[in-house]
Amino acid sequence: MSLTSEATTLWFGDLKGGSGTTSLDSSDAAEFPVSWAARSEGEAGKTNPEELLGAAHSACYSMALSGALATNGTPPESLQVTAAVTFEPGTGITGSHLLVSAKVAGISDEDFQRIAADAKTNCPVSRALAGIPITLEASLA
Repeated sequence: MSLTSEATTLWFGDLKGGSGTTSLDSSDAAEFPVSWAARSEGEAGKTNPEELLGAAHSACYSMALSGALATNGTPPESLQVTAAVTFEPGTGITGSHLLVSAKVAGISDEDFQRIAADAKTNCPVSRALAGIPITLEASLA
């Protein structure tokens, strides 16, 4: 069974002076203000496509790693995953860096690193981002 999720952005004005809102339609969980300044320079109180992409990547990777660790017989107690997505005006999205801190009992660092790397490769959002470099920094807490 497939699931299609939707989000909608309403934009007003030109690129540099305009702004808008992005709504998570499928879940009705939130609406976020967006602007070019938030994307190119950082603007308090507003988000950008890269932050939203980072949210998707960190959530997806957390699920992939959790499932892989459970399949290994070492389910995690907790995972903290940050996805730092870089945007360069004029170039575009240049990479996503996954920073992972995990509490997992009964696993060696070598096995954890192998499973973490495999989850990075096989996470559906990582696969969708195949056109950019994805780096991983994973540690056991």
